[in-house]
Order: sequence, then C-alpha cells, then structure tokens
Amino acid sequence: MELHPIAAAALDSLGVTELNKMQEAAYLAIQKEPNTTLLSPTGSGKTLAFLLPLLQILSKNKTGVQCIIISPTRELAIQIERVWQKMSTGFKVSTCYGGHPMQIETNNLLQPPALLIGTPGRILEHINRATFVTASVETLILDEFDKSLSLGFQEQMADIIQHLRGLERRVLVSATNKMTIPEFTGIVNPHTLNFSRMEIPTNSGFSLKCIKSPTEDKSDTLFQLLCSLGTEQTLVFCNLRETTEQTQVFLKRKGLDAACFHGGLEQLDREKALINFRNGSTVFFVTSDLAARGLDIPEVKNVVHYEIPLKSNDFLHRNGRTARMHAEGTAYLVLASNEEFPVYLMQQPTTVQLPAQPVLPPSSPWATLYISGGKKDKLSKMDIVGFLAKKGDLQKEDIGKIEILDFMSFVAIKKDKIKQVLQKVTEEKMKGKKYKINVAW
Repeated sequence: MELHPIAAAALDSLGVTELNKMQEAAYLAIQKEPNTTLLSPTGSGKTLAFLLPLLQILSKNKTGVQCIIISPTRELAIQIERVWQKMSTGFKVSTCYGGHPMQIETNNLLQPPALLIGTPGRILEHINRATFVTASVETLILDEFDKSLSLGFQEQMADIIQHLRGLERRVLVSATNKMTIPEFTGIVNPHTLNFSRMEIPTNSGFSLKCIKSPTEDKSDTLFQLLCSLGTEQTLVFCNLRETTEQTQVFLKRKGLDAACFHGGLEQLDREKALINFRNGSTVFFVTSDLAARGLDIPEVKNVVHYEIPLKSNDFLHRNGRTARMHAEGTAYLVLASNEEFPVYLMQQPTTVQLPAQPVLPPSSPWATLYISGGKKDKLSKMDIVGFLAKKGDLQKEDIGKIEILDFMSFVAIKKDKIKQVLQKVTEEKMKGKKYKINVAW
C-alpha cells in the first residue's frame, strides 16, 4: 500500500519498514469513516494503527486541541506519547494523568497541543477547569476501551464525551470483541475492523508448559523455575496486588533480581520498576494484569502464570508479551498440588520437571541512576552521556539505556561503577545546574 509522504516519513523515524494488514486497514478506515472500531490483540501494533492516520487528519492551520486519546492507564498514555514523539510529526502533544502536579499540565495547555492524551479522570478534571477549549476537538480515540470499562471509567468517559460537541470522528480500540459498545460513546453503526482472531498465538516459536508444585504453597516451585530460566527477562503474573507484593518480597529474599508492579503503587515507583526492567537492571518482573497489555515493555522470553487468570482473554493477553514477530518464547503455568488446569484450555500443556537443586543465576550487571532533570530542563541523552563520561569517568561501555522523561531521567550504569559515579558527580553541575542523582531502586 502506498502511504502519504508524511506517513512514510513517520515510519522511517520509527524504523518501521512496512505495515501489517491490520495497520493498513486502520490507516485507510480511520481517515474516512466517522465511526471505527478496531479489534486486535495485544502486541499487534494498534498504537501505530490509530496514530498514523492522524497525520492526515490533523491540520497545522488549526489552533486548539484537535484530537483526544483516552487511555485506561498512565503507563499506556505515556507509551502513546512516546510513539508519537518518535514519529517526528511536528504536531505538539501533551499527556495528562495523575501522580504529578496538575499545574504542570495546566501550564502545558496554555499553548494547546493538537493531540491530547490522558486518563479519563485527569482529562475530565481539565475539562471541568476549562484549561483547554473542547469545541476544537474533532477526533476522539478510546484506546484499550474494554480495559477502561473493566476499571470502571464509564461515568468519566461519558462526561468527557458530553462536552465534546464538535466530534466528527470516533475510534474505539479494543483487544477483545466480547463486549457491547455503550450508548454513551455515540458510536453508531461503526466500520468494524475485526482482527481479534489473531489473539490465539499461531507463532511456531510460542510454547506453553506446565510446572506442578508438590505442595499447595507454590513459592518454592516458582523460585526453582526462575532459577532454571537464568538471566532471561521474565514476566511473573499474579491476580492480586497482595500476591504480587508478597511474591516479589519472597524472590528478593531468595536472592533474585525482582521488581513489583501493580496499580496500587505510586506513579514514580511504577515508573522506576518499568525502567529498571526495560534497561535490564531487573531480570524478573512480578506484576498484576496491569502489565498484560498497554505498557511499553520489551519483548520477553518467558511469561509465568503464577496465579492462573480466571478469564481466557486475560490468559491470552499475558501470553501476548512473548513470542512476538517470529521470535521464540514460552509461557509457564505454575499449578499447586490442589489446582486444576483452567477450563478454557482446549488441551493440556506438557508438564516439565525442574532441577532438584536450583542454582541461583547471576545478578544483572546493570543498575539504574535517577537524575532529577529531564526534557523540560532541556537535557538530552548526549548531555547525560557527556556528563557521566567527563565528570563520572565512565567509558562508553559502562553506560546502557537512557530514558528521559519530562522532569526526570534514568540511566543504566554498570553496577560495579555505581559507587564511583556517585562519589564523583554528586556535587557536579550538568549544563550549569545541579541535579539530585541517586540509585533508582
């Protein structure tokens, strides 16, 4: 399919060589249809599918917010913003979510962006405070809409939509087709792009295995399994926040690099956990289903269902985190002695035996530095690399992945260099300003 030059340039900026069938269909439909529903599984590229057509929909000759994207989680909102920024579109974007001061967002909206991304509660708060004009909004995208419903955001979304009087285009994006579109969306007789049949992993590189615990307490079995996986980055899924925290504490006590992630954590703690996992400082990521979709997490080798999800869709979303794009990956079911296979499994997976004596894998060679400055402070990756090399006496190979947010930055550093760096840079200035620098545990 031939793309508009602007869209083609955006793909080049992302390093994407071609679109899949779902993305091609969405690119055409969203531009011309007033109501579109896009149904496609986790990991299929839905974010790019609805962002790319915006390049032909947004106008540089118009002022004010032209498009709003509603996301169920802060992490997903941030991820969408990052993809948009990497596309180098020339259109301003702002992202609104809880966990940081409202005034920061209000100041950003003084010069309205063409694209506004945010969680339902925060966008509604901005609307109620009239921090931006709603009359200019012509396009609404409801991303991971099924997740928004399950989290109870119906009322906030309905209130938002009631204020958007000038809507000409509505796009509903979901990872599942097992839902009825609520009347409050205003979506009637939509043009439906149903790629949900892609949900079942067909990749020959995907495999599902079972580990059976000899007792009702599965914690030791989980530890044995993770030891056998070595240093391969692994997602460990739990159903409850309490279990997530208890499991992470147990694994840390046993000597494994393990992070904890769920919706009850403070925003900064969630951000740190994600960044430590993305840059390799953490090997095992113990999480609720919040990480099953809509997060910027690198493809992982293994998915572990420590607690078995009740719904088949949740099971599929979790598995979608591995074996993407023709890579290989394995999902493991950890069953207690009194647990049965979930009823939604059409056939039982192969049961595998674990080594009797677990061998603790080596810890990650990386640790993460936190810097209290970011994009709004005009810091760039080159600034940070130059500062750490000159003031911290680091070599190129000592510095790993760098992530710069609006008001903070995170840098992966070789763990054996951390003490040296902190001693050398604590009192130093970067670009004429002193920043707080410490380890991002």
